[in-house]
Amino acid sequence: MAMNTDNALRRSVIYEVYVRSHTPEGAFKAIEPDLDRIAALGVDIVWFMPIHPIGKLNKKGSLGCPYANRDYRTVNPEYGTLEDFLHLVEEIHKRGMKCIIDVVYNHTSPDSTLVKEHPDYFYYKPDGCRGNKVGDWTDVVDLNYENRALWQYQIDSLCYLAQYVDGFRCDVASTVPVAFWQEARRAVERVRPGAIWLGESVHLAHIQAFREMGFYAATDTELFTAFDILYPYDLWPLYEGVTEGRLPLSQWFDAVDYQEVSFESGYNKLRCLENHDTSRAADRFPERKKLLAWTALNYFMKGTTLLYAGQEVCEKHTPSLFEKEPVDWNGGEDISDYLAKLAAIKKKLPTDELFRIGADDTQGIVTASYIGPAARAVGIFPLEGKGGTVAVPLPDGTYTDALSDEAVTVADGKLTIGEETVILLG
Repeated sequence: MAMNTDNALRRSVIYEVYVRSHTPEGAFKAIEPDLDRIAALGVDIVWFMPIHPIGKLNKKGSLGCPYANRDYRTVNPEYGTLEDFLHLVEEIHKRGMKCIIDVVYNHTSPDSTLVKEHPDYFYYKPDGCRGNKVGDWTDVVDLNYENRALWQYQIDSLCYLAQYVDGFRCDVASTVPVAFWQEARRAVERVRPGAIWLGESVHLAHIQAFREMGFYAATDTELFTAFDILYPYDLWPLYEGVTEGRLPLSQWFDAVDYQEVSFESGYNKLRCLENHDTSRAADRFPERKKLLAWTALNYFMKGTTLLYAGQEVCEKHTPSLFEKEPVDWNGGEDISDYLAKLAAIKKKLPTDELFRIGADDTQGIVTASYIGPAARAVGIFPLEGKGGTVAVPLPDGTYTDALSDEAVTVADGKLTIGEETVILLG
């Protein structure tokens, strides 16, 4: 792990905001009235998807993608002014939350400031034209980190932004040299001590494809030397296979369990059921019982929990990256109170202890636990919406379920549950 990673991040909740879709206005100022509600969810960190101007050349859709960045050092005028954003950050801080922003350092838009001022900073295809290494990303051109002058420009940009925000979510972090991220982290630490670094580590198939083409792509193990938190995309295909009924539950959870002894002990994986690039959890789990059980498990697992704005009202539609599609805040069931309770439980979990997780494929129940000399906690999650009896690593006796506040009994090393999750804090 990065030398100064704070293990408390594993008990934190990040709330992802797409400014364009969060409100009908799609502006910084319009988010401020919603901050009290966001804080009440138990959120620790607010993450804004890219706030910078969007490229117009080769843009996708009518408005373009925020990940086709036109300038690293200004804000998107469609969202408001820099002053508007800084006031929003100030209001976030007043509520005891931190703020991180997206930085897109793998590529820029074809009409970016850097293209105009530093054409030597870019990757050129064999035909001599600027381009990108991912074919369908037609609205961007890739940067070339073999040019050390680019490193200094990007690090200077991060240090400038770190005057105002508490950290960064780094897009496609795997395809930017780990050595760059390490150097950037050291520089930012002098401006913003304790800055948070969330890296979008990519799917294993992405790494494989890049390496087959002779391009650079870092593994999670390499990236953990620079980042505090990494994406769960290494196992995402297993998550999709399990939740779509193509794979047994145990195939994913055995892989999750293996992470505990394959990564350095301070590792921190982002735990999410959805984000801006995936289908919504409420769409993936249309049955309420299943949605609530998977949500509880997502909070209980070792790692920082991510909520994508709209998840708390069971929004089923993922907003387009290229159009204006405001979240329907009244379209589904509001489970905010449930999420707030899960967040409160998460902050009590002994996440420095050993984490174990396993699935009973027959009953569709997952048992997860933190076990160590200091404390222990056990969660039993009926992911198929059905009750059953499972073995639990607890002494026989009566315990209080942290979710329902009701008594439950462990007898002969086993616990019988109904259709709802049970969490026991020792």
